[in-house]
Amino acid sequence: FQQFNLIGRLSVLTNVLTGTLHHAGAINLLGGFSSADRKRAMELLDRVGIAHKAAEPARSLSGGQQQRVAIARALMQRPRVILADEPGASLDPRMSDSVLELLRGIASEDGIPVLVSLHVVDLAMRHADRIVGLKHGEVVVAAPTSTLTAADLDVVYEHEEDADVDDVARPPRVVVDRRQRIAAARGGAICVGEMDLDELAGDEIQGQAIITH
Repeated sequence: FQQFNLIGRLSVLTNVLTGTLHHAGAINLLGGFSSADRKRAMELLDRVGIAHKAAEPARSLSGGQQQRVAIARALMQRPRVILADEPGASLDPRMSDSVLELLRGIASEDGIPVLVSLHVVDLAMRHADRIVGLKHGEVVVAAPTSTLTAADLDVVYEHEEDADVDDVARPPRVVVDRRQRIAAARGGAICVGEMDLDELAGDEIQGQAIITH
């Protein structure tokens, strides 16, 4: 999501339809899409608020609009989980809020776990139901957002040289194994924090992550 990865010269509708290519079958060889897929793509564009842009080339859209096209394309794949890497990285604060609110709605209404990687604590506090902070592959924060303050998340971002370990009581750390990460993904709504999503399938997660339920 940091890069929208849309095909600029193609229409917004066609970009969303590319989300069906993995199951389009023989009709894809003819360069077409089924009427059912076209109908669903338009419904998803309406859901994300840009159906009126369906015929326009993707490159003509603003950053926030392109992010919404990318979300609609992801939904076309009927995902079991959505991973969003810094979805607000290229957007202004207002649009970042709007996109995260859209993802939160998808998680709530469709029951699709959405894991979002962010660097902005304020966004996490506003949009996450549950926050899990990872540092060096270990859990340092894990609690419902309603029980946390921004200060509680300082431990995720502080550098070791900034604190005297003899004077600061650090919270217990729990090493995250692969089974725990899978279990977390099955339960959630939004994951926010600092995380390389490419590492999800690997043996370690570096950085921090904040997950909602």
